[in-house]
Amino acid sequence: MELEKTFEELFDEQREKMMELIEGKNYKAARDMLLEIGNEADIAEAMEYIIDDFEIDKAVILFRMLPKDISVEVFAYLPTDDQVDIINKITDKEIQFILDEMYFDDMIDVLEELPANIVSRILEKTPREERKLINTFLNYPDDCAGSIMTPDYISLHESMTVAQALQKIKREGVDSETVYTCYVKDAGRRLIGIVSLRKLVVADEDAIIGDIMHDDYVYVNVTDDQEEVAEAFKKYDYLAMPVVDKEHRIVGIITVDDIIDVIEEETTEDFELMAGIMDSSDKEYLDMSVMHHVKSRLPWLILLSVSLMITGAIISRFEAMLSSVIALVSYLPLLMGTGGNTGSQAATLIIRGITVGDLEPRDALRVLWKEFRISLVIGLVISAINFVKILVLDRESVMIATVVCLSMMVVIAFAKIVGGMLPMLAKKIGIDPALMATPMISSITDMASVLTYFLLASILLGI
Repeated sequence: MELEKTFEELFDEQREKMMELIEGKNYKAARDMLLEIGNEADIAEAMEYIIDDFEIDKAVILFRMLPKDISVEVFAYLPTDDQVDIINKITDKEIQFILDEMYFDDMIDVLEELPANIVSRILEKTPREERKLINTFLNYPDDCAGSIMTPDYISLHESMTVAQALQKIKREGVDSETVYTCYVKDAGRRLIGIVSLRKLVVADEDAIIGDIMHDDYVYVNVTDDQEEVAEAFKKYDYLAMPVVDKEHRIVGIITVDDIIDVIEEETTEDFELMAGIMDSSDKEYLDMSVMHHVKSRLPWLILLSVSLMITGAIISRFEAMLSSVIALVSYLPLLMGTGGNTGSQAATLIIRGITVGDLEPRDALRVLWKEFRISLVIGLVISAINFVKILVLDRESVMIATVVCLSMMVVIAFAKIVGGMLPMLAKKIGIDPALMATPMISSITDMASVLTYFLLASILLGI
C-alpha cells in the first residue's frame, strides 16, 4: 500500500514539479525524484509519462542518468515503442550494455521490434556463438513456443552428484531465468528428467542426479502454438516448462511471466475479433493512427453491411404484407434485437468454454441439446411477457400477438443454436472461435428473424 501511495503522490501531487525540473534542465533533481519511487516497474511508468510529455531527447538524458542496473530493469518494463525511441537515440555501446544485461527472452523481444539496420549493428558486435543463437530465436515463427522461450536455464547431467549440481547452480544461477527447477539431459542434449531445487537442497550431497530426478514431466514442443502452451501452464500450474525440438533435445524453457504476457495478448486478440476488429496491434489506443483504426475496423463493417443489405432485401420482398398490416413493422426491432442478444449470450459462453479448455468440438451435440433446452425456457418466458404486453398495452389482436410471440420463440431457439454451434464449427476447421461472436451472430439472426417473422405472418394471418 505504501508503494502505491508513493507512486500516486508522485503523479498526482509531484508530477508537475518533476516536469518543471526537466523543463528547467535540472535533470539531477528530476532523477532523484524518479528514484524515490523505488520500484523499477513504477519508474518505467513514470518514464512513459515523461516520454509522452517531452521530446525524446530530454527523456533519454534522464534515462542515461539512472544507475546502470536500474536503467536496464526500467528499459525492460517500457512499452516497445518507447524502447525503440530510446535505442534510436543512444549509442551502440549503450545498446549493447542494455541487451547484454537483459534476460535472453526479453532481449529477443526488443530485437524483434527494432529496425533491421540497428539489429545488424548489434549483431556485428556480438560474439559468434551468441549471434548464432539470437538468429535462431529470431527465425522462429511468431506465436509459437520457440518465439517466447529463453535459453537461460540450469541444465544438469544425470551422472552428477547433488554437490556438483548445487555448485553449478551457484555459478550459473545469477544469469538464469529461474533456479527453482533444473533440467536433466543426456550426452545428446535430450531431456530425460527434471529435479527441483528443493529436492537438491534436502538430498544427500553424494546422491546421483539420475537417481533423484523425475522422469515423468510435462514439456512443450518448440513449434507448439503459444496459446496451447498457455493452456498447459493453466492446467499444471507450473512456474516454468521445458521446450524440446522434434528429437526431444531441450532448447529452452518458458516461464510463467512470459505466459502471462501471452494470455493478455490472446485475450486482447479475442476481444478485438469479437468486436469485429480484424487487425490487432501491440500499440496503445492513442498511439495508433486514425488510418490504422479505420483499416482494422472497416473490412468487418463492410461485410456486415452486405448482410444488412440482404436483410433489407427480405423486408422489401414482404413490403405488400407490411403495408396491409402496419402493426407488424413495430415489432421487427424487438425480434431482431432479442435474436441478436440471445445468440451473443450463447456464443460468448461457448467461446469462453473453448478458450479455457472446458469445451471441444466433440462436445457439439451436448452443446446443441443444452442450448435448445435453454432456448425453450427463455423463449416461453419472454414470449409470455410480450404476449400480455401486446394485448394489454398495445391493444393489438390475438393473432398479431401470436405471430410475434411464435416468431420470437423460433428466433430465440435459432439464435441460441447458431450462437452455440458456430464457435464449435470454427474451432473444428481451425478458425479462431472469437470471430463467431456478436457481429456475426447478430447479422445471421437478423436475417433469420425477419424471414421467420414474415413467413409466420403470411401463414397465420393469411396475407
